[in-house]
Amino acid sequence: MKTTDKIIQLLKLHGPLTAKTLAEELALTTMGVRQHLQALEEAGDVDIEDRVEGRGRPTRYWGLTEQSRTHFADRHGELTVQLIDSVKMIFGDRGLDQLIDHREQSALLQYSAAMLGATDIPTRLAILAQLRSNEGYMATIEQIDGVYFLLENHCPICAAATHCLNFCRSELQLFQQLFADIALVSREEHIIEGARRCAYRMHPLGQ
Repeated sequence: MKTTDKIIQLLKLHGPLTAKTLAEELALTTMGVRQHLQALEEAGDVDIEDRVEGRGRPTRYWGLTEQSRTHFADRHGELTVQLIDSVKMIFGDRGLDQLIDHREQSALLQYSAAMLGATDIPTRLAILAQLRSNEGYMATIEQIDGVYFLLENHCPICAAATHCLNFCRSELQLFQQLFADIALVSREEHIIEGARRCAYRMHPLGQ
């Protein structure tokens, strides 16, 4: 295990620690540990907190950031698949469809409220891209010859979508409803089908 990984493990187990304490735990020099901590800070995995502990200079503690969670095993995808299977077993396919429809309608209300007053494709699409990025889709926008594209470079619900394609159907329907008065929306690229990203084409009506 790399030294930086060991540091992350110790901070996860014990909470914020000083460089001196980490050095003692790892049998390294304090200066060497500080170099590793600086690299982790630059990567966004740790941050610092200076605590006043009696007289003298504050003591510097190093703790993990939210971003550091990516270093630890995450079974949310597996849990999601298990939940989908449980819903199907207890409530049947119709029950699962109702769950997905409810999710779609909730998103429609939320997105529509955010887009209130946005009457053109660029403005509405910019709001949608920001909303989707906030949800982890890493959304960007492109325009080619008057046609707009919403590009989602990551799928945070990939495990669920792979297990149940109705999630993808629902998201396409959601976008179609949001732009029904100004554009035709189609999916041109699909992560589930092996593409690098999901790409949605927004073709202005009457063009």
